Amino acid sequence: MSGRGRLALCAFAATLMAAGALLPLVDPATWIIQAALLLTVQSGSGALVRRWSAARALTVAVQALVTLVALAVVFARDQAVAGFLPGPDAVQQFGVLLTAGAEDVGQYAIPAPATDGIRLMLVGGVLLVGLAVDALAVTFRSAAPAGLALLALYSVAAGLSGGGASWLWFLLAASGYLLLLLAEGRDQLSQWGRVFGGAAPSRGGRGAAGPAASRRGPLAPARTGRRIGVVALGIALAVPAALPSLGGGLLDGTGSGGDGGGGTIDAINPLVSLQNNLNQPEDREVLRYRTNTEETSALYLRMTALDVFDGTSWRSPKRPVGDIPEQFPQPDGLSGNVSTTEVTTNISSAGSYEQKYLPLPYPATRVEIGGRWRYEPVGRLLVGDEGQTTKGTQYSVSSLIVKPTRQQLANAPQAPAELRREYTKVPGELPADVKSTALRVTKDAANDYERAVKLQDWFAVEGGFRYDTEVSSGTGVTAISRFLKDKEGFCIHFSFSMAAMARTLGIPARVAVGFTPGAPQSDDTMSVGIRDAHAWPELYFEGVGWARFEPTPTRGSVPEYTRQETPTGQPSTPAQPEASATTAPSAQPSTQESCPPQARRLGECGDTEEFGIVVPTDSGPPLGTILLVAAGVVAVVLIPLLPLLWRVRVRARRLGPAGRGAEDAAARTLAAWEEIIDTAWDHGIPPDESQTPRKTAVRIVLLGKLEGPPAEAVHRMAGAVEQVLYAPRPRPAVGAAEDAARIREGLAAGVGRAGRLRALLAPRSTVRVVWALSDHWTAVTTRWADRRHRLVARWSSTLRRPSRQRG
Repeated sequence: MSGRGRLALCAFAATLMAAGALLPLVDPATWIIQAALLLTVQSGSGALVRRWSAARALTVAVQALVTLVALAVVFARDQAVAGFLPGPDAVQQFGVLLTAGAEDVGQYAIPAPATDGIRLMLVGGVLLVGLAVDALAVTFRSAAPAGLALLALYSVAAGLSGGGASWLWFLLAASGYLLLLLAEGRDQLSQWGRVFGGAAPSRGGRGAAGPAASRRGPLAPARTGRRIGVVALGIALAVPAALPSLGGGLLDGTGSGGDGGGGTIDAINPLVSLQNNLNQPEDREVLRYRTNTEETSALYLRMTALDVFDGTSWRSPKRPVGDIPEQFPQPDGLSGNVSTTEVTTNISSAGSYEQKYLPLPYPATRVEIGGRWRYEPVGRLLVGDEGQTTKGTQYSVSSLIVKPTRQQLANAPQAPAELRREYTKVPGELPADVKSTALRVTKDAANDYERAVKLQDWFAVEGGFRYDTEVSSGTGVTAISRFLKDKEGFCIHFSFSMAAMARTLGIPARVAVGFTPGAPQSDDTMSVGIRDAHAWPELYFEGVGWARFEPTPTRGSVPEYTRQETPTGQPSTPAQPEASATTAPSAQPSTQESCPPQARRLGECGDTEEFGIVVPTDSGPPLGTILLVAAGVVAVVLIPLLPLLWRVRVRARRLGPAGRGAEDAAARTLAAWEEIIDTAWDHGIPPDESQTPRKTAVRIVLLGKLEGPPAEAVHRMAGAVEQVLYAPRPRPAVGAAEDAARIREGLAAGVGRAGRLRALLAPRSTVRVVWALSDHWTAVTTRWADRRHRLVARWSSTLRRPSRQRG
């Protein structure tokens, strides 16, 4: 294969490897097959043009035209001229699909369905990057700048996934770029001589000139380049892990680390996908749980708390994490005078739900869970470490339902000074109307508790606000001011605004993110859907701790302690989960799911008592994705084994039973001798076809350090080969297969374990496959060139033929 052909193949592979980072974004991922086929057409058209013409601009133009035609055939066939030419109608159809795709991207959460618009964006993007990579690396012979296009493709995937692109996809994309650079380096080195195996072998045979051939100079630069590339890639992957102070970095989204009880957790904003979750066309289940309390309206599943408001957004600070304690410490600020009820909840996460934060009822007192989870004590939350997510996780949580009275909240003493400094801090650029509005709404309140209730009721009932998930989800100070003016938004706006206004009044506040309790099912379980994603404010009262408030209308439930009547319930005895509960959840909702939102938020829909570990109804990934992943796994396993499988097949063919005739027996003897030469090559003795069989036998015995039966077998087979080649009446060898096996065992014994593994898994003789393909390609191109020359000569002679003279 020519150097430019090898570059084109590597550019194709590098583009597809970088496109792998887009696979988790869409389900099913079968679009990658379509992209690979069209990319093959694009690369092939460029190779054909380059073979006929050296005009670079012409090559890129033809590839762009072929790409446009291919996209028209796939996505706009009905609008294209003659079904494939991209006319005005086809271009208009592209615009319609791209617009629809952009809307789908904003509407669906990851993984999004493979709509026509999204598929056009993905396939078209891969082809655009593939065209840039092929033009830079192959047409213009400059592979280094092509890395920018590959990086752009990976960056798009990382950005759409919220920065959570797996490091495996980065490694795959980087490997593709490294492969492209190595191909370019080999092409440049080939200008000075054959890189592979030293001097070019003869057409009659592929042997080297001897052991020294493997040590010739041209091979060293190629090996050095490979080693430098591998070391550079390793450093690029290792540096972010070795420097945790740099933050999350490219490869790790959690930022947690350390051994034992150490480590930190970086600030990750879970609000990135909250609006997308609320706008999902279908409310798919993400969690299912069973609990022993009837008060499920209070079981908000909290993932994290956003403590810092810097004027741009609410976020979590970087905090230390440690091992999960057997028993969580007493919640901050909660005194023994406040009534509490301990409940146990068994939760199961769907296989399609992946989140680094673990949804927990607040405040949790004990969590039983397997996997790599870390505990952050300030927020009382669990975060996944080293890629751990909620996908398919089952866990049991003990938590408290805190039941303060209105009197206890109203008489709460002032919070500690350090806590007030941290949780009443507001940015200097906060508009003045935020505080003035808070003062106006709470002007008749006598204490912080009454101020908090008035703020909640103003947002939820009295202020004329409208719940709308389509509103822009800005999180800064201008978004809060605009929300107070326009009075329309969703939970982010309500919770952020109430927390900011509470801070201006001197009440410690933060924002919690998680899920509302969900809907009861007919099998006494609770089902939490993706649309149950929610954010709510938590305000601090000394003696009670962090108390939940619900300012968002038609969402969740108003806490009992914020209503007009004081709750009179007494603490109940902690319950234990039923280990024998094995009832499978039903996918059919009960009649309670039709309960109006206002009744649900007041806790009037009724709940259940029995509980146990349940399995979500999520059916898992579709069959197409499973088959694609299975094919990828099979390919990853089989590709490294291809040299081994090829050698096993060739050995079996060469050493199989001989035919009945003398010619078959002679051919079998020569085949066995060829197998012995290749076996020696696999064990580090390169072939030298300039030597006679007898001298070859001596060379194999000396270099292979053979003694006894293996050495005798080599000489015996060399004599049989000379009989076949030169004797008038040859006597074919007897027991050639046994001698070949004996020689292979002797050679393996002399090279050590590493040499035996190399000979088994990466046999050197498999290079004959590359040589055979190269010869075949050369023969095909030569025949095609001869045919083309004959056609050109015939056409030229026809043009030069003199016309007949008229009489």
